[in-house]
Amino acid sequence: MLTSVVTPGISSASVTGAPLTTTVPREYVHRASVAEVLLTGWEKTPSHGTGHLSDSYTVRAQWPRSHAVFAPVGNHQDPMLLLESIRQTGILLSHAEYGVPFGHQFLMWDLSFAATASAFTVDSSPTDVELRTVCHDIVRRGRNLAGMRYDVSVHRDGVPVATGSAGFSCTSPGAHRRLRGGRPTTTNRPLPAPVDPAQVGHTNPQHVLLAASAATGGNRWELRVDTGHPIFFDHPVDHVPGMLLIEAARQTARAATRQPGALLLALVSKFRRYAELDAPCWMEADVLRRDAGGDLRVHVRGTQQGEQVFAAELVLRPAP
Repeated sequence: MLTSVVTPGISSASVTGAPLTTTVPREYVHRASVAEVLLTGWEKTPSHGTGHLSDSYTVRAQWPRSHAVFAPVGNHQDPMLLLESIRQTGILLSHAEYGVPFGHQFLMWDLSFAATASAFTVDSSPTDVELRTVCHDIVRRGRNLAGMRYDVSVHRDGVPVATGSAGFSCTSPGAHRRLRGGRPTTTNRPLPAPVDPAQVGHTNPQHVLLAASAATGGNRWELRVDTGHPIFFDHPVDHVPGMLLIEAARQTARAATRQPGALLLALVSKFRRYAELDAPCWMEADVLRRDAGGDLRVHVRGTQQGEQVFAAELVLRPAP
């Protein structure tokens, strides 16, 4: 098990007496860029009776007021920062608390959240949140962690503002090579032109994940996969990253509803198989209904070579 005398992110006193804060090591959350690390620390907390074996932790995160892709819009932080915080939490705890060696591969099976709009209100300083996390359904293969699920209650200024959950499995480098050996880490096709960035809530065409050449009609677009993108492909991988698929689902939902400025308030996503880099992937949306409060519910699916690789249900709040 990985241990440390000083837990990263647990503040120590400065010469002025003020606490010091830093991010956790980037290796703990599988990021090459320190700027993409959102977590600032963690600690184990007492587990309360839940009827099954579980471990509890408090993980701290900070969302910047400026981000290369997920910048605030209007008076709200981008909810993708919350989803990325949840994703990073599982990987951090796997390495730091459950002893998963660096180099092991993680496969996310699902990722979800539901939040109030107040979770994302922009303040005059970066947004600090606590992710109170319960790890359960812990599976081991011998002494090694093979997978688990975890649930998160997100608190801001001590007030609960969101919940989330995720599940993943992890494999050794050798097992991953046997499963995925030889898969490419780049696409073999020219990058198609994007839809108008304003159609999906962006200003920079580089961040648009839907192609303009969908020719099939309806709410269906080809996925744009730029393996040189500095955020979505922070480091080389042999498949389409899950966070790219989730952002593509949001862009698909925004385009299908004609609500490019809509705020994402909830998402339930499932990753059914690897989305490969060397074949087209198609994103398609069904706009289901408005609820009593006027929020839109949209179902998005991603298909590749006739097989569903990804599905998500999103709740969008139209911009005023």
